[in-house]
Amino acid sequence: MMEHIDVNFCVRCGNVLEMIVRFGAERPVCTKCDYTHFFDPKVAAAMWLTQNNKLLLVRRAIEPAKGCWTIPGGFVDAWEDPAETAARECAEETGLKVIVAKLLDLVPSQNQSSGAGFVIFYRGEIISGDMQAGDDADAVDWFSIDQLPKIAFYATQTMINRWKKGQLF
Repeated sequence: MMEHIDVNFCVRCGNVLEMIVRFGAERPVCTKCDYTHFFDPKVAAAMWLTQNNKLLLVRRAIEPAKGCWTIPGGFVDAWEDPAETAARECAEETGLKVIVAKLLDLVPSQNQSSGAGFVIFYRGEIISGDMQAGDDADAVDWFSIDQLPKIAFYATQTMINRWKKGQLF
């Protein structure tokens, strides 16, 4: 079980939570109002763009993994369709408007406590815009398969490994 020390009080009534076995695992439970807190995974969506056998990557301007490169993407808001998230994040980070062409894969994270529990990857097609880094990216560029920079996240590296083996499309 992953240690979670960031939830100590009930979000409904403010009572102190106690660790009690509920629904098959030890979870924070309010003994006053019977609220059970679940540590649900964060979901991210990312846009896979290739052109002329090159992959579009953005360099992270913030932690975690500041200075490393990744696929344009970000966390899915509760009211968003993940495909819309991938397109929105791509536009924010690269200046490019894209459309989703295909769902590629869902990759579980190896370190959920510091980021997404799952990343949903979409293949996209550029429809307009001028490439320019923005939001939490300070650079954006195209990279060939044999000249990739330092990659930020497990999920991105997983997809790149599949790309190298010709397993994505």
